[in-house]
Amino acid sequence: MNSKIWLWALLGFVVVFFLILMGSYNGLVSANVSIDSSWAQVENQLQRRFDLIPNLVNTVKGYAKHEANVLEEVTRLRSQWGAAKDTPSKVKAANDLESALSRLMVVIEKYPDLKANEGFLKLQDELAGTENRIAVERMRYNEAVQNYNLRVQTFPSNLMAGIFGFKTKDVYFKAKEEAKAAPKVEF
Repeated sequence: MNSKIWLWALLGFVVVFFLILMGSYNGLVSANVSIDSSWAQVENQLQRRFDLIPNLVNTVKGYAKHEANVLEEVTRLRSQWGAAKDTPSKVKAANDLESALSRLMVVIEKYPDLKANEGFLKLQDELAGTENRIAVERMRYNEAVQNYNLRVQTFPSNLMAGIFGFKTKDVYFKAKEEAKAAPKVEF
């Protein structure tokens, strides 16, 4: 009778242990899929930006013919994002494009007539809204990567991560150094 109790206790322990490991594995898979889903939303918003840029550039071209170098750079970087194949190169291309768009907005400040153009104002609003959406999706992507990395590194899911080859991810969106300085506002 005593050995049956031990057998049932051992069987119960094995079942509980298996359920814990299964939950850890499923949590890792879920967190990994969440990263992919979050990245898809980032790409969705980057594509929206990608689609808006030609309209913005064409509108500005009419007013800023001699500012061709900035417009060419925006176009070139837009092409680089379109050609990027993996997440790290897309992150770099998106960051570079964001920088070029900032310079384009400085060029636009030189043209008061352009700033009053209704079509341009709508495009600028769309681009600003898109940039906000990108920021939100980047934050969600970074949170998904952080959640996954925590699961890969904490007990007991780290055991399952080691067994099944789950590795930490290090592709985060980070602010550029110049973005850390307070902007100067001059009138």
